[in-house]
Amino acid sequence: MKPAPFAFVRPSTLDDALAALAADPGGKVLAGGQSLVPLLSMRLASPTALVDINALPDLGHVRVAEDGVRVGALARHADVLADAAARESQPLLAMALSHVAHATIRNRGTTVGSLVHADAAAEMPMVLRLLDGHVEVASVRGRRTVPAAELFAGPLESTLAHDEIALEAFFPALAPRAGVAFEEVARRHGDYALVGVAAHAVCDGDTVTSARLGFVSVSDVPVVVDVTDALDDPAGRALADLEPGDDIHATADYRAHLVRVLAPRVLAAAIEHARSNA
Repeated sequence: MKPAPFAFVRPSTLDDALAALAADPGGKVLAGGQSLVPLLSMRLASPTALVDINALPDLGHVRVAEDGVRVGALARHADVLADAAARESQPLLAMALSHVAHATIRNRGTTVGSLVHADAAAEMPMVLRLLDGHVEVASVRGRRTVPAAELFAGPLESTLAHDEIALEAFFPALAPRAGVAFEEVARRHGDYALVGVAAHAVCDGDTVTSARLGFVSVSDVPVVVDVTDALDDPAGRALADLEPGDDIHATADYRAHLVRVLAPRVLAAAIEHARSNA
């Protein structure tokens, strides 16, 4: 199937890109296109215009500072995954990105694009949510910061307005005495996860002072559950908040089973990491 007809513009400045989006309420932003183009081809999305931002300057960066990692809108997954400084600052980035699709997809797909695509079956929206990161967005009305907790509105739906472009995502650095871990189960490496679990733990000596779990492919939006008070049964605590669903890939019961298997294992790994990260 071919996409429905649409207009195409490739502006060379951010102001022109924002103006093009503002002028067409049915317009969509094209960055890597690894999520959008299949939707167009299946006519699950039919924008009236595509605004290709690949000619915009200064959006392909991966910048690491003391407080964390900033990823520009045109930085490919492969760029972030290969960045040693980003991996050192926030190890969960590389842990999760190594599971994102296949190398050919990572070479073109963008991390920020994955975030605003808001697919709860994708790894990066959950990572941003677990780390309490944020996204910087712009429109003709100005710029604003959207915290991860306010970014995901529903299945494949973010809270960005139709005329806003996400310019950069921020992933906080891993603090001393904090640890992270990630694991997922998929039919084949690179396929969407049947269930994925990430953990972030903070320790004071042998005492776990904070423990949080993030889940992929379990609910309609990325969900984070605080399990600090349920270290003996983190999966049970998580399942009280989660609503695993049935689809063509797995039943709700099987997803709940994977949560029970993965949650304690991943949390234990994050705690071990935290205790070694003095």
